[in-house]
Amino acid sequence: MTTSPHHVRLTGTAGPPPDWPRGKRFAFTVFDDPDAQTLASGRPVYDVLRDLGFRTTKAVWPIRGGGRPSDRGQTCADGDYRKWVEELQAGGFEIAYHNATNHTSPREETLRGLETFRQYFGAYPSSMANHSENEEGIYHGEHRVSGVRRLLYNALTRGRNRGRFCGHVVGHPYFWGDLCRERITYVRNFVFDQINTLAACPYMPYHDPARPWVNFWFASAEGDQYPRFERMLGEANQDRLEAEGGACIMYTHFGHGFVEGGRLRPRFVALMERLAAKDGWFVPVTTLLEHLRARRPDTTLTTRQRARLEWRWLRHKARYGTA
Repeated sequence: MTTSPHHVRLTGTAGPPPDWPRGKRFAFTVFDDPDAQTLASGRPVYDVLRDLGFRTTKAVWPIRGGGRPSDRGQTCADGDYRKWVEELQAGGFEIAYHNATNHTSPREETLRGLETFRQYFGAYPSSMANHSENEEGIYHGEHRVSGVRRLLYNALTRGRNRGRFCGHVVGHPYFWGDLCRERITYVRNFVFDQINTLAACPYMPYHDPARPWVNFWFASAEGDQYPRFERMLGEANQDRLEAEGGACIMYTHFGHGFVEGGRLRPRFVALMERLAAKDGWFVPVTTLLEHLRARRPDTTLTTRQRARLEWRWLRHKARYGTA
């Protein structure tokens, strides 16, 4: 699954809308982190997605580590949960990586997590997102931004993430950058308050030479918990995405508020039914990113493009305070 970065500059503009496969008018997918998600809260969501024809990306923690979990989300060490995730994969959903487990892992545990992932799912993960509680996060926290923007990030976060994430620091016990570059193709980074992720980040998937341990980065639309997901995917935004011929990669945690009192929220079902009735291309994250990269193999981010994305993300972070 390893891909060598192409060191060619982008034009710096979004260009015309992509030609989506089979003449589809736009693209839509979801990258779902496993935080707080259990079999009981996850299954109803994915049953609806499957029945409506969506095929999205679900991240997992492959192992149960020996430390204190960050939350109640299940790992693939639970046999029933893993069986369900394997069924999702067999049904066309992508299974992604959210670090080895739900607490900080040293290199040896990260390696075990990656190997266990391959054992369960047949290959190393194509895509991943850092878990914000894990200090082996790669280029996470203040390392997501550069120069003066790093100072601003530390001011916004009151310095609580200064020097905290070390997955890219050679020689550190948490270092695993070489494993990331060898085994994972796409890593999620910036999140924006915009339904058309491709308009917010027209360079994706991109390689950032200032962060060489990651092959390609991708962005997403803000939907971390149910209220923000509902707002982002409201009717006006759905119509906007379709009119622009764009692509949305929703960032969310289906374990955060989508099931209430044992029932899936009706508004979520209604919004997904409305979106499914449109002429969209509903595929997993890696499938979408591979399509974009095949159309535009010039993937190296310039300094100016990096600054533009970082400023845009910091404005979003100042407003929402999300990871």
